[in-house]
Formats: sequence, structure tokens, C-alpha cells
Amino acid sequence: MPRVRLRRLALVAAALLALVAAAGASGRGALVEVDNLVLRADGAFEPRKLPRSTFVPLEFEGRASISSRDGTRPVALRQLIVDFDHDGRLSAQGLPTCPAERIANAGVDEARQLCQGAIVGKGQISAVISLSTGLIEATSPLTIFNGPPIEGRPSAVLHAQTTEPGTQTFAIPVPIEKRRGEYRYRVTIDLPLIAAGLGSLSRIEVQVGRRYRSGGKARSYVSARCSDNLLRTHGRFTFEDDTVIDGGVTKFCYSLPGR
Repeated sequence: MPRVRLRRLALVAAALLALVAAAGASGRGALVEVDNLVLRADGAFEPRKLPRSTFVPLEFEGRASISSRDGTRPVALRQLIVDFDHDGRLSAQGLPTCPAERIANAGVDEARQLCQGAIVGKGQISAVISLSTGLIEATSPLTIFNGPPIEGRPSAVLHAQTTEPGTQTFAIPVPIEKRRGEYRYRVTIDLPLIAAGLGSLSRIEVQVGRRYRSGGKARSYVSARCSDNLLRTHGRFTFEDDTVIDGGVTKFCYSLPGR
């Protein structure tokens, strides 16, 4: 990769890190602009007050939008990697799974009915699609299912179905890798072509959290603690033109005394 290109990617990463650090302190989202590309991202979680050492149920939401400065279709996102703080924990013990092939041709309502017990999150996605008549927007509810293990590791399945300009169903297996260090989990999402390459993801919103019972115990798909008053998320966005936006979001949490 040319030196100029490397320098630009480093500047993009530095800009994102600075912006999201400010976002974590102020509660506002992050905004990054690279050439004609505009990325906005933010997230939140509840409850904000958490024990210092004990994990308790948590619900979190995240959202990102991708647009262009000049109003044209933005460059397509090809891969999104998200790392989650070591103070977060994922548990799917006793939770049903939903293989991607079971819902690969299902509409939104049908998929949710087929795999109702495996739903761990919902949201919405939008895409901008280039047609000879101009740009159109396609939207769909998004469903996140607990997926079967991939190479012995947990996974999720993202499902959506758009109907503009024609029907296209997405059932994307998403591996979840457990890691050591500052981040406990890594989620890797490889995005398929939208409308045969004529579409670009423009917005994604997710809300993740599921409480259930298994083995006579109350369980939560997502739990967290607050050992250092910070919950961190790191994202790496890779686009079709090889632009990479890389950086972390830090949100403050409040440790409950004596726990």
C-alpha cells in the first residue's frame, strides 16, 4: 500500500479515536468524514449503574449511518469488525439456535416465527440503491438470532429482507470470537452484495438483549460489570474502495459500592 495511503488511514483512525472519546464524555455520537464518505456512529447501554465485580443483565443499542457529502450513493461497506469490552459477557447456554439456512428464503415475519426462541436482538437496516432513474432507499427490519457454533465458537445470524427494487433476503452468519486482553469478544460481519452491487448500506440500528430461563435459572444473553468505570467498543469499517475507518468508543459506567 502506498505511503500516502497508509498516512491517510492513520489520520482517519486518529480522527475517529478523538471524536469518539469526546462522544463518550458528552453523550453525543461520533462523526468522521473521509473524502466523500461520511460515517456517524453511536451507542448506549442500560443500566448505567453496574456492580464492580458481579455480572448483571444488560441491554445495549448501537447505530451507524453511512452517507456521502455530495448526495451520491456512498461507497459500499464490505466488512465490519466490532470488539466488545472485557467487562461484557455473552451467555447462550440453553438458548435455541437458528441456522442461517433455515431462514435464508424467509420474510421477516416468517423468520421470526420459525426461530422465535432464538431471537436475541432486533433493529433496522437501510440501503441506498442506484437505478437508471436515480437513487432509491430500501429498508427492512433486522433480526438477530442466536446461531449454531462455528468451529466451536458462538455465533449470531443477521436476517433482513428488502423488496426494492426486487426481493433480496439476507441471512448472514456472524462468528463471535472470544479474546484476551482489553476486549473479550470480536464480532466479524462480512456483508454480501446489495442489489447485485448497485446498493450500499446506509444505516443500521440494533438493540441487543434477551433474558430467559434455562435449567431452572434466570439467564441473560448479554451481561456486564463495571470494574474500571468504562465500557469500550472498538470498530473497524472496511469499504469497497479499501478505505478503512478504525477506532474505539468509550462510554462511562458507574460502579455500585460494595459489589
